[in-house]
Amino acid sequence: MQSAQADIMLRGYGGWNSRNALQIIDQVFPKDAAVQPSLVITYFGGNDSVKLIPSTFSPHVPLPEFIENMRKIAIHLKSLSEKTRVIFLSVPPANDEMIIQNYGEGAARSNEGARIYSEATLKLCQELEVKAIDLWTIMQQKDDWLTTCFTDGIHLASEGSKIVANEIMRVLEVAEWEPSLHWKVLPSEFVGISPFDSEGN
Repeated sequence: MQSAQADIMLRGYGGWNSRNALQIIDQVFPKDAAVQPSLVITYFGGNDSVKLIPSTFSPHVPLPEFIENMRKIAIHLKSLSEKTRVIFLSVPPANDEMIIQNYGEGAARSNEGARIYSEATLKLCQELEVKAIDLWTIMQQKDDWLTTCFTDGIHLASEGSKIVANEIMRVLEVAEWEPSLHWKVLPSEFVGISPFDSEGN
């Protein structure tokens, strides 16, 4: 929907948590960059929220540290430019039964853990006046969310991803940002240049 209107960069790091993100945020979003992003959509918390299992590698980050990490990330992003907007995604829910089926009884991820870190994200965003999307609540409002939103109980299937995309678009539509970042009003680049010649070839 943003075709010819915006350059979209995706930075996803498998297994990372807010602690990892904080360590490299100055490199990914340097304050002295000539061009700063118009919008940054940030998601952390899923890996942070896993249970700490002794003697094993765990991406777990204690809740107080997670909150402070996300606070620092938000402050950094908001400081990039006057026109840089920020949206935080809360931790989506998890299907505990599907997780056990795929990862066994000792799986570290749970819907309760997701709830706790989701609520912490939303509370922080309210404090910092950052737009937030409550995925934990919104996704569970779908009657068949347990069976349609996940591939393994944790990672989102296409239906879950559609919910995320729709909610992002909803925020962009209603946000009172100047200029607006909604696709319906964003200007398109190179308007009037046709890929066809004068004979339609």
